[in-house]
Amino acid sequence: MDNRRATILFLSNSAITKPLFDRLQSDNENIIHFESEITRDLIKNNHIYFIISYNYKTIIQPAIVNLLPRKIINLHISYLPYNRGANPNIWSFIENTPCGVTIHEIDDGIDTGDILAQEKIDYDYEKETLETAYRKSHEKIQKLFYKNWDKIKNNEITSQKQARKGTFHSIRELDRYKDIIDYRDVIKVFLEKVDTKNKSRQK
Repeated sequence: MDNRRATILFLSNSAITKPLFDRLQSDNENIIHFESEITRDLIKNNHIYFIISYNYKTIIQPAIVNLLPRKIINLHISYLPYNRGANPNIWSFIENTPCGVTIHEIDDGIDTGDILAQEKIDYDYEKETLETAYRKSHEKIQKLFYKNWDKIKNNEITSQKQARKGTFHSIRELDRYKDIIDYRDVIKVFLEKVDTKNKSRQK
């Protein structure tokens, strides 16, 4: 491959990821943003050599993963293996699992790939709201990415297998709590609402 034409593909469907994309551009990375499902032709025609998935709603198919082994990563706002799948940040509060962020390789599963870097996050449940906690998790994972990016793209980090234990949540699972979710609530108040709702469901 002609390295002068090699391109990074940045997959995202969220504006909260824009600071990371902008910084990569400012660092003179040859990078393009894409929101839809990717194809082999997209990879070939744009000389893609690395893919970054961050708040991307579409599952990357095995055929694509096999094209770029160890060159497709995901930025996930949970401390894997806990809270794979959708709404990871909020589930860490509901189920009292470790909070944090993880950068991992993408494999054939959902958020099951080998871990490249991760950090735990401590939240003040009496002061931080669901909104501020969500933003804090994105600030943390972007800093973690900046810190490790050169080593990641040059394959200089030894990845770690995920533990088999952990949790997974689909998008629909959060529906049971949608009527009580107010992102302006501090985490403690939200959890009190969750507890009340769970008790009412048990009656």
